[in-house]
Amino acid sequence: MSTSATTPRAPARAQPLPGAEAVRDKGWWQAHRFLVLRRMSQLGILGLFLLGPLAGVWIVKGNLSSSLTLGVLPLTDPFLLAQVLATRHWPETSALLGAALVLGFYALVGGRVFCAWVCPVNMVTDGASWLRRRLGLATGRAPRRTLRVWLLGAVLLASAATGMAVWEWVNPVSLLHRAVLFGGLTAWGVVAAVFAFDLLVAPRGWCGHVCPMGAAYQLVGAKSLLRVSARHSSRCNDCADCYAICPEPHILPIPLKGKQGASPVIDTGACTNCGRCLDVCSKNVFVFTHRFDTRRD
Repeated sequence: MSTSATTPRAPARAQPLPGAEAVRDKGWWQAHRFLVLRRMSQLGILGLFLLGPLAGVWIVKGNLSSSLTLGVLPLTDPFLLAQVLATRHWPETSALLGAALVLGFYALVGGRVFCAWVCPVNMVTDGASWLRRRLGLATGRAPRRTLRVWLLGAVLLASAATGMAVWEWVNPVSLLHRAVLFGGLTAWGVVAAVFAFDLLVAPRGWCGHVCPMGAAYQLVGAKSLLRVSARHSSRCNDCADCYAICPEPHILPIPLKGKQGASPVIDTGACTNCGRCLDVCSKNVFVFTHRFDTRRD
């Protein structure tokens, strides 16, 4: 009586994380430089706001919605100003000046640069995205991206109806500041809910599909000068690491793989100019440039 031996299957190999090839070919720093710089920017700005309450060094007073730097420079979130105007209350001159400064800056460098380089909630959602990749989670479905635009309009209507800047009651950006300073279940609960939403419900869901503040900055930076370009698209080896890491991957196909004559510039306000596509691309396909630089090679 013969017996047949069953050859055991080799365990499935885990998929390498995006950027592994870039680390191998370019080194760790070149594969993470913009990520590190973004974290330094986000933590540095958050630290400036916390120096006053925690150490008595008042370089910046307020929060990311409204602040005063060195007692001279006012900065106002344009979305907050829009809510105040919707309530039919005329803001102070300093608030108007602060909003004009912020609008001018982000109209030049890209409105959603705020989302990637300033907003501390981005660290929370990036953490959820990283954990999703680590755990190999493929479930979940994000709502339509137009939802954040509809929510922007709904917030302004609610502000007009109630006479209050309603988003500031639930704004995770402000609540994260409050949670770090004072703790509290409500503040930390909102931050945890954003993390859980991106991890378990909707991949890249909060920043890319829900946050009305991000929608406002997308409108501000729709025609900004600073852009990412897939200038060296001929080098692309189809590894798809840029798609895996990009918070808005739907913006990549035309600049990267568009028909002959298509511009390589990512010319949309949805881009956060985070630079991660530059980091993880081992072939250096992407570069920072300006919107009028349509060279491709």
